[in-house]
Amino acid sequence: MDVREWASGIRLSAFSAIMLSLVILGAWVLVPTLGTFIDQRQKIAALESSIQVSENEIAALERDRERWADPAYITTQARERLYYVKPGEVVYLIDDDLDPAALPQEQKPVSDALEERPADWMPQLLRSLTAAGLSQNAVPAQ
Repeated sequence: MDVREWASGIRLSAFSAIMLSLVILGAWVLVPTLGTFIDQRQKIAALESSIQVSENEIAALERDRERWADPAYITTQARERLYYVKPGEVVYLIDDDLDPAALPQEQKPVSDALEERPADWMPQLLRSLTAAGLSQNAVPAQ
């Protein structure tokens, strides 16, 4: 009943009806345009960021090109990557350059006699995992 009383109290004049229809028409026209505007702004921002990334890549490539124009850099790269040497030089390539103390120790010879030792396997497993994780291995130079 309250809704009927409230609705009966509303008087709609011709001016109010025209203004309401203009507001609805304006919203109907502007909402898609506003959505298009926001979408275009997002696309522009994405394209500007991709331009910035491309400019950074171009700058990095130009720095590389300038480096490769230097004869000393070319010589250094040829020596490091391709192992080039100047005439009269002797180059020694060392396969294993670890400190002898860092090398793993040789195992004791295996005996023919069978021994049985009472031991708990869990501490031995943990020691083995720890030793494997902390061991120093030779890593080839890149």
